[in-house]
Amino acid sequence: MNHRLPTSIAQALAVALTLVSVAPPGLAADDSPPATPATAAPAAPAPEGLPIDDLRVYTEVYAKVKSDYVEPVTDKTLIENSIRGLLGGLDPHSAYLDPEEYKNLQEGTSGEFGGLGIEIGVDDGLFKVIAPIDDTPAQKAGIQAGDIIIKINDTPTKGMNMNDVVNLLRGRPGTELTLTIVRQGQDKPLPITIRRDIIKVASVKGALLEPGFGYVRISHFQAHTGADLKSTLDRLQSENKGALKGLVLDLRNDPGGVLTEAVEVCDDFMDSGRIVYTDGRVADSKLEFSAKPGDLLNGAPMVVLINGGSASASEIVAGALQDSQRAVIMGSQSFGKGSVQTILPMNNGAALKLTTARYYTPSGRSIQAQGITPDIVIKPARLADVQEEIANTVKEKDLSGHLINQDDNGKPSAPARAAKPGAEAPQSTDYELHEALNMLKGMALLKERAAAAHG
Repeated sequence: MNHRLPTSIAQALAVALTLVSVAPPGLAADDSPPATPATAAPAAPAPEGLPIDDLRVYTEVYAKVKSDYVEPVTDKTLIENSIRGLLGGLDPHSAYLDPEEYKNLQEGTSGEFGGLGIEIGVDDGLFKVIAPIDDTPAQKAGIQAGDIIIKINDTPTKGMNMNDVVNLLRGRPGTELTLTIVRQGQDKPLPITIRRDIIKVASVKGALLEPGFGYVRISHFQAHTGADLKSTLDRLQSENKGALKGLVLDLRNDPGGVLTEAVEVCDDFMDSGRIVYTDGRVADSKLEFSAKPGDLLNGAPMVVLINGGSASASEIVAGALQDSQRAVIMGSQSFGKGSVQTILPMNNGAALKLTTARYYTPSGRSIQAQGITPDIVIKPARLADVQEEIANTVKEKDLSGHLINQDDNGKPSAPARAAKPGAEAPQSTDYELHEALNMLKGMALLKERAAAAHG
């Protein structure tokens, strides 16, 4: 029997089957391109043991579409669609990136790109917001983690692939689009209009919550996040005029990013021990990262905040600090993305984003489809709790006709010292952060007492 394939189909199979490229060690990344442009591997011969009978079905379908489809279709379109289907059927994160999409991915991990500022994933065919990025049009418009996008302008997202959705979301800065979303707890779909902008993501922010207690927010793991964290901690300790007594690390709604930056963040707080390891089928997917001596906080207590929008690289950090007992994890169950994607550049300027490994926390936990369980679960504040807090803000001095405070001689006491005017502390409007700070202060107090007992 003659197994020779038509030329165009043979070319298609050569493209589909010759997808072997090796990323240098350390560049296995979660949704991140190599730090420097890589050269695609030369075309390799087709592997042995091809399933000829199955491929014959493919060639028959290809030929039928080519000859009978209602409109002419080019070989290039059919081949590219075949590749996209090949990868898209594997998992929600593997994808074929054409040259423009590859460029967009590189821009996204560099920290500046055009669009709305949301990280999206696919859940059972639905496009779900993993997290809005801080200080972006999406966050300011009210997009929330867990929102399901059912329409972009007037176009339903059902049946689209991820690249189609991303292309519709991107556009010229200043232009508007309307997302129709379904949100848990809402009876009807919500239309939200957002104006596109150039997204410049400052991945690390920091502030002093109170004297001695710092707050660092990481919104996304991109190039230089580790270095930015160091400079932020230096600034906080300078403002504090001394070492911090404790730190809240906020990873809520952090959708992840570059694996090596997550490792560097962990290393900043750990003196020793394993941080994370990855395991896959090829040798270069088997990596292990360990902490080097040196803790930027000198062992000061830490609380890490996570939620359902904390994914991938942020889960690596939470898992490593939890397993090493370096920090208390607070909040709600994280997203559960425990796979590593490697970017494999192609000869045509495109790239593959291919899932090549699973990652594991220091104790060997895989959080794939499970997530990180906090040490202390914080449920969203109920209305009754808020009403009670409002009631607690009414003091005796606020009541009409209250007695004036006097000293023993019957003279009015000096008024309490007024607080200095300034910006409202973030923990005053953030229930989870408020609870994290209380926990941190308790941990710091216990540490001080233990040190005094041994001193």
